[in-house]
Amino acid sequence: MKTSWRSASLVASAAVVLALTTACGQDGGGATGSQNVGATAAPGDVGDLGAGAGDGVGTGAGQASASAPEPAGKLSVSTDAEFGELVTDGAGRTLYRFDSDTAEPPKTTCENDCATKWPPVGADDALAGEGIDDDLLGEVTRPDGTKQLTIGGWPAYRYAKDTAAGDVKGQGVGKKWYALAADGKKAQAEPAAGLSTRKDPKLGEIVVDKNGMTVYRFMKDEAWPKPVSACTGACLEKWPVVAPVEANDTKGVEKKGLMSFTRPDGAAQQTIDCWPIYTFAGDKKAGDTNGQGVGGTWYAVKPDGKPVGAPKK
Repeated sequence: MKTSWRSASLVASAAVVLALTTACGQDGGGATGSQNVGATAAPGDVGDLGAGAGDGVGTGAGQASASAPEPAGKLSVSTDAEFGELVTDGAGRTLYRFDSDTAEPPKTTCENDCATKWPPVGADDALAGEGIDDDLLGEVTRPDGTKQLTIGGWPAYRYAKDTAAGDVKGQGVGKKWYALAADGKKAQAEPAAGLSTRKDPKLGEIVVDKNGMTVYRFMKDEAWPKPVSACTGACLEKWPVVAPVEANDTKGVEKKGLMSFTRPDGAAQQTIDCWPIYTFAGDKKAGDTNGQGVGGTWYAVKPDGKPVGAPKK
């Protein structure tokens, strides 16, 4: 196909512009690209991913985003033991916000090298999953023209060091990067209640202490007419008593019979439905239920104080 004089002229002009741009980039004396770039994150804000030619980050201040933001997929709310409830993308990766950005109006300040370490989340396919209010999802146009997801007005990012679903390695980086809560605020764990409940895959809804350790009942104890513990001496080394908890410092536990009593050794012990409760030294981490059924006399506790799986008398 013949090339018109207009096409030839445009090609020639483009070649001249390309040559000039390349020359500017080589002499190191001037800025490259548009002068209307705007503020970008300072080096200390983005987190350290390592230095050197092999880090794949690049160092040029005028470096543009390499590609469009990676899609978000179906968003959901996940619970992290340390940071509480936070938003994750369709692949289970944590989403973050940057304190140097703004939400009213939405504006992103993370570009170039910063956007490599903190990849923007694409807005086009974002869906509100369970726990996400669709009205809080939006988008902001980045300086390169791509669309970035916003949550509660805050531009959303991933962190390059989060390599697996559930990672939250970006939390607090540079004291400016924080996991996103479903309302767009910073994710922040609430202090654990003195007694609460959790859903165990085998035992169902059971009571746990403030550290997430399973709470148990001893079938040789008594509740009526007053609490009496049959676990004394060496027994207490394996089955430490649960210290008293205020009624308003519980969550999901029935308040009836929620009280404490003084043991013969002078220590105070908590009860649920007037039954003394304990933890088990054989449980090494939150979620363990190694004490379930021990000796046919120790059982995890339901929210109403009843033992889980104990044989009926």
